[in-house]
Amino acid sequence: MQKVKPKKFLGQHFLNDGTIAEKIVNSLTGHGNYSGVLEIGPGMGVLTKLLLEKKEFEIFVIEIDFSAVEYLKKNFPQLNGKIIEGDFLELNLREFSDKPFAVIGNFPYNISTQILFKIYDHRQLIPEIVGMFQKEVAARIASKPGNKEYGILSVLMQAYYDIEYLFTVDEHVFTPPPKIKSGVIRLRRNKNVQLECDEKLFKTVVKTAFNQRRKTLRNALKPLTNKTDLPFLSMRAEELGYLDFVELTNNIDSKKT
Repeated sequence: MQKVKPKKFLGQHFLNDGTIAEKIVNSLTGHGNYSGVLEIGPGMGVLTKLLLEKKEFEIFVIEIDFSAVEYLKKNFPQLNGKIIEGDFLELNLREFSDKPFAVIGNFPYNISTQILFKIYDHRQLIPEIVGMFQKEVAARIASKPGNKEYGILSVLMQAYYDIEYLFTVDEHVFTPPPKIKSGVIRLRRNKNVQLECDEKLFKTVVKTAFNQRRKTLRNALKPLTNKTDLPFLSMRAEELGYLDFVELTNNIDSKKT
C-alpha cells in the first residue's frame, strides 16, 4: 500500500499510534447536538478510520495535500463526496454547513492558532473542537488568568468555550517525530451566545491589552482610549478573566458613556 510522504512545508507529522488516535476520537462528546464532524488534515486517515466507525456522526475531511487526498480516495471509499481538497483557512464554513458541526484534527503546528482564530469567528456554527496542538499552544489556550501562558487566544476562546487540557502526546508516536511534545484539548461551547458588550470592541481590547502585556493596562490601552477612570488600570492583561474584559470593554465603549 502506497504511503503518503510527510511534507515539511505543510507541517505534517503523521500520528502512528492507534491507542492515542482512539483517545482523541473518543473525546468527541456530541456536545451541542451536532451530527457533522469536519476533520482537518487527515493525512493517511489514522483518525478518519475511527471517526467513520462512529455511525452517529457524518464525517467530512479537508486536506490540502494532493497525495494524501489520493490516498484517502483509494482507502476510504466511504468518504466519497466528503473529501474537501483545499486549505481549511480558505474554506467558506457557512457554505460548507448551515448546521452545527464539530472540528477535530491533528492540527499542523504552523497554522494551529490561525485555525482557532477562524473557529472563533464562526463560533456559532462550531459547538465542539477536539484538537492536537504543540503542547505549549494547547496549554496556553486552556490556561487560566494569572499564568504567563495566558494570552489573547485564552481569553477569546474561553469567552465562548469551556476548555479542557486532556493529555500530552510524546514525540515518538509521529512520523516524522517533531522536536516537541503535543497536547490534546477539548473545547465545548458554553452558554454565551453573545457577550454583554460590543464583541468586535472586546476582541480589540483583548488584543491591545496583550500586545504590551508587561505594562499595566493604564499604559497598554493608551492606543485605544485616553479614559483614566477605567477599572483594572493598575493590573496587567494576564490577570483578567474574560468577564473582566467584558466589563473593561463596556467602560471603554463610547456609546455607553
